[in-house]
Order: sequence, then C-alpha cells, then structure tokens
Amino acid sequence: EYIISVTELPKIETKSFNEIKFTEYNVKIDPKETDRRIDQIAKTQNNFKDVDDNYVSKNKDLIIFDYKASVDGKDFKGNEGKGTQLVLGKDLFIKGFDKQLIGLKKKDNKKVEVTLPENFPEKNLVNKKAIFVCNITSIKAPEDVKINDEFAKALGAKDLNNLKELVSKQINDEFKNSLDSISKKQILEQIEKQKLDNLPKNLIDEEIKILSQGMKEDELIKNKNFLENQAKKRIKTGLILNAFGEKNNIKVSQEEINLEIQKQFRMMPGQEKMIKEYYEKNPAAIDGIRGSIYEEKIIDLIKKGAKVNKKEITKEEAEKILKDENEKNLKEQKKLTTHPDDHDHKDEQKTSSKKSSQEKKKPIKKAKAVQKKTKSSKKVSKK
Repeated sequence: EYIISVTELPKIETKSFNEIKFTEYNVKIDPKETDRRIDQIAKTQNNFKDVDDNYVSKNKDLIIFDYKASVDGKDFKGNEGKGTQLVLGKDLFIKGFDKQLIGLKKKDNKKVEVTLPENFPEKNLVNKKAIFVCNITSIKAPEDVKINDEFAKALGAKDLNNLKELVSKQINDEFKNSLDSISKKQILEQIEKQKLDNLPKNLIDEEIKILSQGMKEDELIKNKNFLENQAKKRIKTGLILNAFGEKNNIKVSQEEINLEIQKQFRMMPGQEKMIKEYYEKNPAAIDGIRGSIYEEKIIDLIKKGAKVNKKEITKEEAEKILKDENEKNLKEQKKLTTHPDDHDHKDEQKTSSKKSSQEKKKPIKKAKAVQKKTKSSKKVSKK
C-alpha cells in the first residue's frame, strides 16, 4: 500500500488590477547638484604639472625616483626600482618613507632609512632596517583639474554637457531602485488585501520556518501569531501574483537569467569564475534568479494596467521619503522583538531596501513551484 499526497491549493480568481494605485517617483536633479558631483569627481583625478629644477618638493607633490636598497649592506631580491612614483604625504610605499623625500630638488640623491614592514615579500627581512639610495628624476606639483570638454572626454563623455547629462542620470539612478521598491510595496499591500481562504497548512509552516530563521525557541513562542500572519500574507500574495503570471503567460527565458548573471560579473570584476562555479553548484540559486525576474515581470505588467500617480520630486525630497521609509521599517522590526502580538498586522510594513525586496520574492518563487506540482488536487490511494 502506498499513498501519494498532493497539496491542494485554494481556487484563485485573478481579478483585474486596474484599480490598484501606486506612485511613480522621478527625481529632478538640480543642475547645482550635478556641478557639485562633477567637482567631487575632479578632485579625485590626480593632475600634476612640471616644475623648474629649483623647485623644492613638499606634501601632495608627485615625486619620481630610482632607488637601490640594501639591508646590512647587502642586496636582496627586488631591491631596485626605476621610475617609482609617490604622491608625498599619502605614505603608501613604506611607512615613514614619504616624509624623507620632502625638501628635495630634481637630480638630488637621498638615503632613506626605513623598517621593512610585516607584509614585506622577503620574510627573512621583516622588521629589519633598510637603506634606500634614491635618485630624484622628476618632481611635479599638483594643480586643479580644469572642468571642460577635455576633462569630460577623459571620463568617456562626448563633451562637458554630455558629462552633466550622464552624471545627472547617475544621481537619479542612485535613488531609482529604492523609490521603485516603495512603489512596488504600495502595489503588494493592495494585493495583500484581496481575500484568499483555506491556505494549505504545510505551506504556512514552511514559510514560518523561513521567517523565523535564527530565532531562539522563546522568540518563536512570543512571535507565533505574528509569524503566522506574516506567512499567510506572503503566501497569499505569492499565489495571487503567480496565478496572474500564469494567466498572462509570463515566462522567464534562459537568456534573461544569463543577462542577470552577466550583471553580477560586471559588479564583481575578476571573480567571474567564482560566480559561474557558484551557480553551477547551486541550482537553487538559479531558481532564485528566475523567481526574482518572474516577479519583476509580473509587477511591471500590473503597473501598465494600474492607476499611476507620477510625481516629480527633488533630491532632498527623495532622501526624506527614503529616510521615513527606513524609520518605519525599523519601528516594525522593533515591534517584532518587543511586543509583536499587540501590533496591528494591517499596518505591517516591509523595508524598501534591496534585501527586503528579495525577501518578498520568496513566496512568488515558492508558489510557482507548488502550483506546478499541484495541478491535480486529488489524494490518491492505491492498494
């Protein structure tokens, strides 16, 4: 005798989302803010000019020199250098080296005495005194970067006006993800209010496990009601969105998944092989990417039919909106640990941060997998 049990999902009627309302934020960047950002970029660009032979080196100058070093009068591996460049005052070579090159002129020779550091490649020389005989070949003085078309072209822009456009867009994009997550939350909160009864207990239990990860036994008991309500809310939202996605034949292609992984390659240059191996060894991580893309495509489709309130705001207004949202989230998190059972679950908010956005995605992915498995809702018993 064997029994095949299949989880029976509640019947889901995908209602029109035309009555859903959300705010679409567009940050208008003040030209002065763009100019300030470009000034900051200019200050990070090292720009030096040649000086005459009588110029005496000082902090912030670029000094170029050849050297030969020794320990106890003996050479060692890597003890010579040609055309070495240091910006005086940054102390990036060997601690205490820079300050001994202050007050020199071009063609001067200088003996610099330093203690070789702990991370010195030749371990037998660590913490030993070394003498560097330096020959100064060039000194350059810092000068302010001129913000003009040439400066813009050096940064990859067509000209200065194009650079301003690019920087303005960059500032706007810095707010976009966070503000979009607030819009998305507005949509999800309205979907959460839709009625859906008879949620399967096993799905609720699984979701509670996800929500309660890291909690101690006493915390689980204290937060029991809160966790159950949250689990139901997340499952219900996931099932409704998933049903909407299936009704509208929303699919995620392998190409879309590959593009998302390529984005991660660009964000972590030099670690492409590690990322590739991670996804090859963790199919669940690929499912996570698929679930995230699937949810975003659903939300985008809902937005097209929903009632949008387009709102242009300043950078300062955007910062205040995000600050208020984060404070709201902190208060909700505090309720979870202090008196969760007393708070009004209707007002339960989720953070607008990227992390919370990812957490919201879990029930979508889970619901999709479950629904695929449970197209038949029968329980089969065979003898």
